[in-house]
Order: sequence, then C-alpha cells, then structure tokens
Amino acid sequence: MPSEPPASRARREFLRRSLVAAPALGLFGGAAALGGAHAAAPATAYAPRYFTTAEWAFVQAAVDRLIPADAEGPGALELGVAEFLDRQMDDAYGRGELWYMQGPFHPEAAPTLGYQLRFTPRELYRAGIKAVDDWCGRQHGKPFAELAPDQRDEVLRQLEGGAIELDGVPAKAFFAQLLTNTKEGYFADPMYGGNKGMGSWKMIGFPGARADFMDWSEQPGKPYPLGPVSIKGARA
Repeated sequence: MPSEPPASRARREFLRRSLVAAPALGLFGGAAALGGAHAAAPATAYAPRYFTTAEWAFVQAAVDRLIPADAEGPGALELGVAEFLDRQMDDAYGRGELWYMQGPFHPEAAPTLGYQLRFTPRELYRAGIKAVDDWCGRQHGKPFAELAPDQRDEVLRQLEGGAIELDGVPAKAFFAQLLTNTKEGYFADPMYGGNKGMGSWKMIGFPGARADFMDWSEQPGKPYPLGPVSIKGARA
C-alpha cells in the first residue's frame, strides 16, 4: 500500500486537534443540539431536503476533502456528513430560529464579538456555495465539485485564508461555517445523520453515550475496551 501523502496527514492532524471539544459538541451542542426533529431514518440513498443538485454536489465534494478517508479511519463522505449538513439546514439551526438576527451587522468585526453576518446558516450556505462555484467557473471553467482533488484542496485553502474575493459573502466566514459543521457532523451522534455506524467514535475510542466510563478516564494512554453506544442505545 502506498504511503499516505503529506496533504492527507495534515488533514488527519486537523482531526486530532479537534478531538478535545468535538465529541462532546457532537453529542450535546452545536448544530446537532437543535436538530432533534430530524433524526436520521435508515435509507440506502439520501435525497437532500434543502440543497439543490448543484449545492449537494458542492457539499459532498467539500466535506470529502476536509476529512478524507485514509488508513486510520473513514472520511466525512463515508460517514454521512453531507446528509448531516442537509438535515441541519432544514431544521431550526439552519433557519437561525434561536439566533439574534437583527442589525446592525459588522462582517469585519473581531471574532470575539460573535457572529456578525445577516445570513442564517442555510442562507450562508446557499450564497457561499454559489459564490464559490461562480469563482471556480471564472478561474477554472467548471464548478468546485468538478475540479480535481488537488484543485479543490487549493480552493479550500484560499477560502480559509481569505485569499479569494467572493461576491457578497466573506470567504473566511463561509469556510469557518463549513469546517465547523463538517466536524460536528463527523463526531455527532448518528441520530443526526452523520457518524454512520459510530465510525468516528470507534476510530478515536470515544465511548459515546455510555452511562459510566469514569474508571477509564484516569487511565491515559490505555485503549478503551468497550465500543461506543449511541443516544438511542445502538452499540458498535
């Protein structure tokens, strides 16, 4: 088997840095906490509820590059993160129902001042995806989802660094939203549509919603011997 390329190792390292907060966030907070009304139903093929065909292609292509599958574990696409994102856009979180959405809006304000855009999450995705696809069309002659993997990686890097000027949407804010929700979907309880089969929990040895695992919290470096349990009681 060929060795893992440096870009893939870098993306896996970003996952490792996320492990301190993301498991708890996926279980009890973030987007998933507002999405209980749309618990995942078993299905062999998922039809998006909110995203259009072009948007759905973008989301799948983006999450696949943010958390790719490798020898250490499954990727975001395999674990249903795109489905998680679509379900959240069609729920209270995506509609910003619990957010304060009155002006004035200051997009260039410091991050410590909180969210400053006029978009709800679903509006940000709709505007951001179109803006990125339009930019890719001008630069490469095709939308983001049709670019080669290394080209998609480069576009994502430029979005993260704010090096791309998008029409009507701050590039860094859109990337930050996409990255945050991708990590949430990867580590969230499976009832929200992502983390199929508790694949990310098995990869990192996270116990999930087990009632008691305190005996193991004081044994650093020792592998947790029991598989994870979901909120609904499923075991892996």
